[in-house]
Amino acid sequence: MTTDSGTEWWTRWQTRFLLFTGKGGVGKTTIAATVAIAIAGTGKRVLVVSTDPASNLDDVFGTAVREDPTAVPGVEGLFAMNIDPETAADIYRQKVLAPLTGVVPEAELRTVEEQLSGQCTVEIAAFDEFSALLADPDATATFDHVVFDTAPTGHTLRLLSLPAAWSRYIETTPQGASCLGPLAALETKRSLYEASVEALGDADRTTVVLVSRPDRGALREAARASAELADLGIANQWHVVNGVLTDPLAGDAVAVAFARRQRAALDAMPGPLALLPTTTVALVARDLTGIDALRTLSAGQRSADVGDRPSGEAPRIDDFDALVAELTRAGPGVVMVMGKGGVGKTTIAVAIAERLARDGRRTHLSTTDPAGRPTDLVPDPPPNLTLGRIDPAAEVQRYVDEKLRAARELDVERLALLEEDLRSPCTEELAVFQAFSRLLRLGRDRYVVIDTAPTGHTLLLLDRTGAYHRDVMRSGGSMPGRATTPLMKIRDRAFTRVLIVTLAETTPVDEAAALQADLRRAGIEPFGWVVNASLAASGTRDPVLRRRAALEHVHLRRIVEELATRCWIIPWDPQASGSSNGRSATVPRSTA
Repeated sequence: MTTDSGTEWWTRWQTRFLLFTGKGGVGKTTIAATVAIAIAGTGKRVLVVSTDPASNLDDVFGTAVREDPTAVPGVEGLFAMNIDPETAADIYRQKVLAPLTGVVPEAELRTVEEQLSGQCTVEIAAFDEFSALLADPDATATFDHVVFDTAPTGHTLRLLSLPAAWSRYIETTPQGASCLGPLAALETKRSLYEASVEALGDADRTTVVLVSRPDRGALREAARASAELADLGIANQWHVVNGVLTDPLAGDAVAVAFARRQRAALDAMPGPLALLPTTTVALVARDLTGIDALRTLSAGQRSADVGDRPSGEAPRIDDFDALVAELTRAGPGVVMVMGKGGVGKTTIAVAIAERLARDGRRTHLSTTDPAGRPTDLVPDPPPNLTLGRIDPAAEVQRYVDEKLRAARELDVERLALLEEDLRSPCTEELAVFQAFSRLLRLGRDRYVVIDTAPTGHTLLLLDRTGAYHRDVMRSGGSMPGRATTPLMKIRDRAFTRVLIVTLAETTPVDEAAALQADLRRAGIEPFGWVVNASLAASGTRDPVLRRRAALEHVHLRRIVEELATRCWIIPWDPQASGSSNGRSATVPRSTA
């Protein structure tokens, strides 16, 4: 690994296209926008394009960014535009559903509609717009560089770069569908998509910039994306590690532990990333919005040199003890801990299960954590706690094997398409669901804590397609008055308590709000929100971290006042071993 923490790298790019990608909350938009400003400062004409559904280019640049290239005030030669994937996805759904309306049964139409409500559809819609800029030379001919904030995923690229099997498969199976909807809807854009994938793999034209944080989870995700893209022939990659605490306050336990964990994560950087040129960007104690703030970042000022003044007070939020007390009062049942990657779901689930068990409650903990066995997470389980683990890889393999056995009569080309579709993000959710549904039955006489459950979209899709039929029959399908499905059990707030875990940052809160909307669409009302690893609650005296903590206040107020019916907060803990965006949770444990 070659590491660069200087300022020259912001403008040294040789390729015309720069694509920034990374998991939510790592600072893709900030880094992409800063690079665009820096390049424009050298006299080049630059277009920065966001394909992020939660784009905040407007805030970053301090101006309204439209769907067409818009000049950015204060930066000569810089233009910006937003591609709204949600709007594009709506248009895509309408095109797919229109020919089916009035032709297929209503139940089937509703199933296709729900199928198209998933993240895969948003991905393909964004790629549709993205391709028009990347593959059409005339679309961006007036710009020297085009900077994309949020690149397409490896799954989308694999699916759209499949060989000529597309045509024959669609001709023989026009009703065929993948997680992106009916395949026939994609055929008309095939040549455009192929040209886009070709441009992505051309090292003379395109550089993919993987943005991560100095955190094990973010680095693992970046390494996975790097390997996946390399397998597709997209090898011209660069790695940016954003948010490194460079000058921790001596004697401050939180700051010293924060910096130590970041260094440990970087020292253990996964193999694919270790081979890439890597740049580190210092943690800055301010909200990086506005042209001046981004120029300060590219100028390389140290972490403590700049910072915002704290704005307003944080709302009062109950602690972990109050959360456990609420769950105890609710009685036995299922506790589903949900949230996007990197927010600390597993840490919270383990802590809840341990506390309930040590307080004398019969408890079962099931986790999907791929990092180890349940006994690794709870090395000394109390007598009232039993442990289980849903192995996502094993469940996916079992699910895929079943599907392939059922499709053994397909020809080679159609089988290849099925195998690709089974590598989609949707497959793991569907596979894990099979194991998840078995756990619900345990909640009749104990507390069942489940780390990472299927999303509302998955549950609703399965319910609509009749995938719960066997479960209904086992639960008394011959007695309609007693027949239940897992979705019905999860909707029962007296039986199931859904906890949404987030961090007090823009992207994690936005993703948690989207998850809540997804659940509510399936008729599932969350029990409450848990704000994990809060610097505002940590008591740190470090000047950088204190200012970062002040930035949490607006997000905490939004959660309490607008989003959550009830909320609990857990501070960042210098003694904990887990991490999330360089953070960890303090979870008090009972000694009973």
